[in-house]
Amino acid sequence: MGEPFLVGLPQGDDLLAAVTRSFDERSIRKGAFSVIGLLKKAVLGCFDPETHEYTNREFVGHLEIASCSGNISEKDGEVFAHCHLVLANKEFQCIGGHLMPGSVIFVAELYGTPVPGPVPVRLFDESRGLYLWPAASPERQS
Repeated sequence: MGEPFLVGLPQGDDLLAAVTRSFDERSIRKGAFSVIGLLKKAVLGCFDPETHEYTNREFVGHLEIASCSGNISEKDGEVFAHCHLVLANKEFQCIGGHLMPGSVIFVAELYGTPVPGPVPVRLFDESRGLYLWPAASPERQS
């Protein structure tokens, strides 16, 4: 399964890609993670359940990562990172949303934890317009 790990992510890298790569390089396909640090630029998304589309917004300038948590599973046979992010600007105002490609690292430290058991696979849910894990049947929930 692998051990929990701590790693610094490279300055200038895309945050989502760097997190995904960190798990992929360790052959971890099911896990949880958190990140602390500072971004040069952030791209956040907000999903609209009516249109089944993300609205993305770019924020430029140094933004402190106040909270960043996510999970690792599979989508289309690849390691897939799903992450939500809260950022604070220099006025201590917070913004948050779904981490999208294009968020540029100034400094970031990743804490990754492998999770035992079968790897969840994201499948497209037509009714909600998202790639989701299949819902657990009531008899499998504890």
